Amino acid sequence: MGDPKYPRRMWRKPKRPLNYDLKMEELKTLGTFGLRSKRELWKAHTELSRVRHQARSLLALRQEIRLEKEPILMKSLSRIGLVSNESTLDDVLNLQVNDLLSRRLQTLVTKKLGFKTPYQARQAVIHGHIMIGDRKVNIPSYIVTLEEEKNIHFSPESKIPGMLEDTKSEPKPEITEVEQVEAESQTKE
Repeated sequence: MGDPKYPRRMWRKPKRPLNYDLKMEELKTLGTFGLRSKRELWKAHTELSRVRHQARSLLALRQEIRLEKEPILMKSLSRIGLVSNESTLDDVLNLQVNDLLSRRLQTLVTKKLGFKTPYQARQAVIHGHIMIGDRKVNIPSYIVTLEEEKNIHFSPESKIPGMLEDTKSEPKPEITEVEQVEAESQTKE
């Protein structure tokens, strides 16, 4: 049965963790989506592996059984926006980890609410400044469905929208050519 204090791991490490190309690709993905650690990326890889395994096992079934079970998988994936309603199992097998990571609350908040970096959006989500509909969600890895995506907004007591407006409206001081030449000459000396 197992001890509830020590739950089963939700991720698997890569087979070759010291592969340089894999490490660089992982770091690029971490920075793009603002992930806290590689463990979050490995969770996404494991979830995508599970979905692909379901699709492969459906392809191996007989046609009449497949016609019953395939719509269930396709409906669940189209509900969260990974595939369209008219897609097939081949489209499920072609999914990438970036497709799954782009459906996270943190990524959608970055795009929709105008944060400069995904790390700012992550902090806003964790500190309870983001709501989906009428409930606060403080889990950055929450997978947002297509219906919920329209209802993402700041909580009423949040001061972040005003702060974002202030940073956008502040004009940057313009440097004249004379000041620029003087600055360059001072750095050379």
